[in-house]
Amino acid sequence: MRSTFSRLLLAMFLVGGLIGCGLRAQTTPQSGPRFDVASVRRNEAAACSGRWDFSASHGLVTAENAPLMRIVSRAFNLTDDRVSGPGWLNSECYDIRAKASSSNLLDRDLMPMLQELLRDRFHLMSHFESEKRPVFELVVDEGGIKMHPDGDNVPVSWAKDDGRTLFMAKTLRDLCERLGKVTGRPVIDKTGLQGKYVIVLTYLPAIRTDDPAVQSSDASDPGGDIFSAVREQLGLRLVPQHEALDILKIDRIEKIPTEN
Repeated sequence: MRSTFSRLLLAMFLVGGLIGCGLRAQTTPQSGPRFDVASVRRNEAAACSGRWDFSASHGLVTAENAPLMRIVSRAFNLTDDRVSGPGWLNSECYDIRAKASSSNLLDRDLMPMLQELLRDRFHLMSHFESEKRPVFELVVDEGGIKMHPDGDNVPVSWAKDDGRTLFMAKTLRDLCERLGKVTGRPVIDKTGLQGKYVIVLTYLPAIRTDDPAVQSSDASDPGGDIFSAVREQLGLRLVPQHEALDILKIDRIEKIPTEN
């Protein structure tokens, strides 16, 4: 009888130990820093049409009519072409106003908080995978950059009826994102440039991504194809390469954010 009782106690101890180990193994990792106050709303008025905006500075992140794809890519410091998820990420837009406890936080400090906000409100689940892809590296051309520092008064000459597309930005990340959309390949910033610039680019929609020789051609029309335009107008150059990129794969994300 005593032997049976001892074996029963031992079995209960072992089962309890296994359950305890299992619980410890499945414990959710401690979450990262969070915003003190955050408002997240689906923008149904503009419905992704017209202007969108995203900014992060002085402890505050704001988005207005911003596609969820753009918010996710900014949160992880990626361009849109390095995020893989459902197609509706580009057609569903949101307004966000999230404030941290300190106004001295930099952009890079706010992005982990934005990642946590996406997990909390949109139930984002994701992981990174490495993929080798054809890319363009954005480098400084031999003649040096032709962009002006942010704040300079740069006149913009552009006529809608000449067939050219006008693009304006302040950061090289935004430029790389636009170039990636136009060329169909991710564009990696290899310029080593820091800060903000007055980036004004006009180009013809027709592109020749299948012709690497265009990278070294001397175009006489500074408003020509995207490769010539980048070189002639910005003093930069697109160089074709193959690189292994970390791609953010979205496993789960919801359209309707949880209530504020």
